[in-house]
Amino acid sequence: MDGEFELLTVAAYARRAAATDQRNGARALGFSMLGLFGEVGSLLSEAKKKQRDAASYLGYADAVAEELGDVLWYLSAIARRSRLSLADIAAAATGDGAWSPGSNEGLTFHSLQPKHMPLAKAPTVSFEGTLLALAGEVGTLVNDFRPGAGGKAADQRAKLIAVMRRLIQAADEAGVTLEGAAVKNLHKIYDRWPQHRTFPEPFDAAMDSEEQLPRRMTIDIYERTVGKQKFVYQRSNGVFVGDRLTDNAAEPDDYRFHDVFHYAYVAVLGWSPVVRSLLRLKRKSIPKIDEVEDGARATLIEEGVTTWLFGQAQKLKYFADIKRGGLPLDMLKDVRQFVEGYEAAQCPLWLWEEAILQGYAAFRHLHEHRRGRVSIDFPNRRLRIKELPL
Repeated sequence: MDGEFELLTVAAYARRAAATDQRNGARALGFSMLGLFGEVGSLLSEAKKKQRDAASYLGYADAVAEELGDVLWYLSAIARRSRLSLADIAAAATGDGAWSPGSNEGLTFHSLQPKHMPLAKAPTVSFEGTLLALAGEVGTLVNDFRPGAGGKAADQRAKLIAVMRRLIQAADEAGVTLEGAAVKNLHKIYDRWPQHRTFPEPFDAAMDSEEQLPRRMTIDIYERTVGKQKFVYQRSNGVFVGDRLTDNAAEPDDYRFHDVFHYAYVAVLGWSPVVRSLLRLKRKSIPKIDEVEDGARATLIEEGVTTWLFGQAQKLKYFADIKRGGLPLDMLKDVRQFVEGYEAAQCPLWLWEEAILQGYAAFRHLHEHRRGRVSIDFPNRRLRIKELPL
């Protein structure tokens, strides 16, 4: 088995994890302490949820693996900022506790755990006890931390070794390999904060142009009052696009401009069943794609994602103060959960963020000016908006 793939070393993971760290400065260590404390709390929460909702909570095993990976990431960050090697800490945690700095570069995650571990489908009594012990070790580590205080290096080292020992024990009892948790953790982080941004191929690249979403398109969006009702109209090349729109809400909230979000999905993701339907660009040459990816259910899912995001955005000034990399990770993961089973689920989280932020930049313009000229520029993955002459 070992010869089939290269085993991940603890040192290699620590280096890759360091490359994904978004924090720096004097407060970074404190942030990592808070992160570690929070992730251990999340582990305890997963065990609690599985006990409370044993029959209905189906995501327990995956959630535990993800949370273990997150704990490992923060532990790695604390070790690095404490000028300690995560590999040295792991070696001391699994051996006799002897400290042998600089001699554990080749230590693998595989060597930290038994070769065969049964998958735990529910939290056991021993696992719960180990989680509480892990929380206690982390609590001691965090409680003794004082920003700017020196402290004895040996004491800090001993606390980190104790945390690592409990983490390995928890993984053993959960039936989770730390290597798998580490790989999953890195995949999640690179999915959200990549080192290199490479755009995926468009979903309709192999289709004829008549069944491709527009690579470039300009749409004029404007508001007009008819009687006592305000409507939003859209035109492209002099032709109306879709029906006139209202907010469809008891209290006006400008959701009638929401098609700009669908245009952002086209411009950045290369995806939008809604726009395919509006422009009659469904991929009918492949019936299965036409039925599934471009059908009514996919359209409803896109509308559902858009409506849910709008509710979140209203609480955050329509994301006006959020820069690239700043949307909450859980929000983006929820979006992916919405589109699970459809081609849009292949889009990385960072690309979803681009689409959302660009769409809301255009929405804020429409919210303020009540009209605008929107341009889809798919080759550059950009949605642009400028003033629309009266």
